[in-house]
Amino acid sequence: MTSSFPKRLSEGYRSFRTDSFARERQRYDALASHGQKPTIMIIACCDSRAAPEIVFDASPGEVFVVRNVANLVPPYAPDGSHHSTSAALEYGVLQLRVEHIVIMGHGRCGGISAIVNDSDPLSSGDFIGQWLSQIRDVAQFVERDSGNSEHHHETRVERANVEHSLANLRTFPWIRQREQRGELSVHGAWFDIALGELHVLDDRSGDWSMLEGADPA
Repeated sequence: MTSSFPKRLSEGYRSFRTDSFARERQRYDALASHGQKPTIMIIACCDSRAAPEIVFDASPGEVFVVRNVANLVPPYAPDGSHHSTSAALEYGVLQLRVEHIVIMGHGRCGGISAIVNDSDPLSSGDFIGQWLSQIRDVAQFVERDSGNSEHHHETRVERANVEHSLANLRTFPWIRQREQRGELSVHGAWFDIALGELHVLDDRSGDWSMLEGADPA
């Protein structure tokens, strides 16, 4: 017995065809004919609440997005294993020649919470446990502040994870070289789901600050 396609997706597709696709038909035609040429690459989390295309109000073909659990960038390791995020980085930098790479973390991240609180499903043998083990050392170096809440501590780990992934980005020789030549910039960002606020990392000072924007209506 074949399961039916999800009704919500069918309805969404019909809406897309009659609304946004119809309005952007020329853009889609151009993208199909000439290919994609985004200047910005974003590495974000799989979390359904923090889609970068929505947060940045991006048009089709405008940003090259890679999403994985907890927005991780592993270190450069050309060892013949399967490396989805590293492969996407190689394509984005060497083929698309993006000018910016943004690593975007977010609040209430389930992966970070699992590491901080040592909760399931983090066995040593499953995929998610192996993948998130990259964060464990990061979390251990973020001191707990007794004067603040557990949520505040998780936020600090979420941001430290972004900083760690930025350091891993620079282990890729072709990223490091392009950054040194001024051909590529890397950035850290963190999105607050509850407030809709975006905080960005000052690479020189190491400070995080909220990006100015209009207040929601």
